[in-house]
Amino acid sequence: MDLWRIICTPHQTLSDKVVELKVGMHCDRCIKAIKKAIKTIDDMESYQLETEINKVTVTGNVTPDEVVKALQKIGKTATNWGED
Repeated sequence: MDLWRIICTPHQTLSDKVVELKVGMHCDRCIKAIKKAIKTIDDMESYQLETEINKVTVTGNVTPDEVVKALQKIGKTATNWGED
C-alpha cells in the first residue's frame, strides 16, 4: 500500500497536545473506520494517518486515553508510538 497521508484541519494552539499512537491499518475499511472514530473525539483539532508505518497522530486538547478509547470502540488496539 502506498503511503497515504491524511491531514485534516491544520489549526494548532498553545494548549494543544500531540498524541502519537501505533495502530494497525491493513485495508481501506480499517482506515475509514479509524478516521471516523478520531473525528468523534471532542476538542480534536487535526489528525494524520501514516499507513505505511501504522502511525496515528492526533492534535488538540486530547489525551492518549481519549484516543485509545475511541479506537477501542471500533475494535482497534493502540499503543504509544515508540513502544514495541
